[in-house]
Amino acid sequence: MKPRLHLFLAALCTLLIALPLIAQDQPEDPSGMDPVTTPAPLPTREPRPAVFLTASDDRAQVQQFFIGPLPQGETRLFRVVGDDITAVTATWQGGLVDFWPADDGAFYGLLSVHMEADTGIAIPLSVTASYDDGTRTTLSADMQIVLGSFIAQNVTLPPAKGYLLDPALERSELARLESLIAPVTPERFWDETGFQLPIANALTSPFGAFRTFNAALSTRHTGWDIRTTLGVSVMAMAAGRVAYVGTLPIRGDYVLIDHGYGVYSGYAHCSDTFVEYDDPIAKGQTICVTGNTGRTSGPHFHWETAVNGVWVDAVQLLELWMP
Repeated sequence: MKPRLHLFLAALCTLLIALPLIAQDQPEDPSGMDPVTTPAPLPTREPRPAVFLTASDDRAQVQQFFIGPLPQGETRLFRVVGDDITAVTATWQGGLVDFWPADDGAFYGLLSVHMEADTGIAIPLSVTASYDDGTRTTLSADMQIVLGSFIAQNVTLPPAKGYLLDPALERSELARLESLIAPVTPERFWDETGFQLPIANALTSPFGAFRTFNAALSTRHTGWDIRTTLGVSVMAMAAGRVAYVGTLPIRGDYVLIDHGYGVYSGYAHCSDTFVEYDDPIAKGQTICVTGNTGRTSGPHFHWETAVNGVWVDAVQLLELWMP
């Protein structure tokens, strides 16, 4: 046999053997989303990063746990250190952010950026530290917001669920949820282990995606989808209290957990829920099982998080080091 023909046949045999494996790496997503050809590794929390000075005076320092600008839809951790500080608050994008005290003697706070926040301009950040002698000091800095990395998706719903493409219905549900994620509980329920995935499986449709449903409705994806089948147990991503449990038109059977200091997590399209309003929740507790309720075209799980009234990238929040 000629050497070139031999090499060709060997390569062909290798390809034929590999074909079933390639097909397994390209599963059909029953949610109707674009298939994920190579699922990324499951996210894990980053180690404690270096801190960078943002502003200071002779009594306090504001430190940030990142370099550079803030992308749309992301969350950043800030640290304030100083002697005799009793409380810290920040004014950020028109809202007030409460910081919590940690065991290291510092105060920590989360700044979130809306997925549709204006970019290319300096956003003022003011941080006020209160001292045990009754005095206060305010430190200021300008933060830059840049475009987030968002994809576009086309989604097809079956005719039986076409009524869920009503823009007014979507606006109404979002307004209701925004009222639920607005209150800030001045208690941190999560611990130093941070947050975890509700289902340890491949991530599919990402946060912030520009979605077009049935070539008719354009919207944004407020969370992440995790590949699943029916009846899979869903775990709470951290300790907290149930802020809402019930049925919503788009999210179906839904659980919302308040983790304190403005952090919330939502679990959608459940087939059954096992918690009640105001129940205390432990990290990893089974709160529901996956289903096909709401605006879906098959077994589906949607996980979303909010920080200080803004929907943020749940995976990026999970990856943040927390004190």
